[in-house]
Amino acid sequence: MIPFSDEELISPVRNVIDKVRPSLALDGGDIDFITVKNAKVYVQLKGACVGCASSGTTLKYGVERQLRMDIHPELVVVNVPIGMENDIENL
Repeated sequence: MIPFSDEELISPVRNVIDKVRPSLALDGGDIDFITVKNAKVYVQLKGACVGCASSGTTLKYGVERQLRMDIHPELVVVNVPIGMENDIENL
């Protein structure tokens, strides 16, 4: 169980997203933070990351790994497809 509320996680998660963003930009990609709900971090990959075969690996071993190291080991990252930003409950 994560000992933080979703609201408490927002600022540190944004900091980690900003930390990994330059790595994605090197390959023409980007990432947007959407929200935190039930200790799940919802993000949206953009640019060259959209449709990239390595995007799942990027999320798991790049973004999620960094969040788990910096904030809490139980955090999970979910990529929100473009156009689904208002429907994250169904992801």
